[in-house]
Amino acid sequence: MATANRNLSEYNKDFVPNGADYKIGIVVSEWNESITLNLLEGAKKALLDNGVLEEHIVIRFVPGTFELPLGSQFFCEMTNVDGVIAIGVVIQGETRHFDFVCEGATSGIKDVMLKYNKPVSYCVLTDNNIQQSIDRSGGRYGNKGVDCAIACMKMIDLYRSFRK
Repeated sequence: MATANRNLSEYNKDFVPNGADYKIGIVVSEWNESITLNLLEGAKKALLDNGVLEEHIVIRFVPGTFELPLGSQFFCEMTNVDGVIAIGVVIQGETRHFDFVCEGATSGIKDVMLKYNKPVSYCVLTDNNIQQSIDRSGGRYGNKGVDCAIACMKMIDLYRSFRK
């Protein structure tokens, strides 16, 4: 696995912009909430640790990972956020449902990002089993929520650098 030799929670703070004036939306899937709430905790902690004000972090929940693109679109259309973090988990089962949900969420999140010209960080675990999700949501490989929060902040900074 790509994360086998990497801790998702580790980053060099010297390369992360100060987010004091960033407004971040976080949309979280309620499905597999024991995992998604851990990812949310990691993302929120990383944002706060890098200057984002608590009152500038807006969290909303959607039923499942498939609904993340629409939740992200609501943030982009109806609020003044600078970026969005979309948090979900899809665990491989016995049917092809996994493939359809993953494809829909991935394409949808990408489409929202390009349509609204705002970063939408893809914090969706697509694992073969629950243990892999536990390992990537605060377990032995760190927390993907941290990784995605930092990516979102860096993309906001990149966007702003072109507007100067």
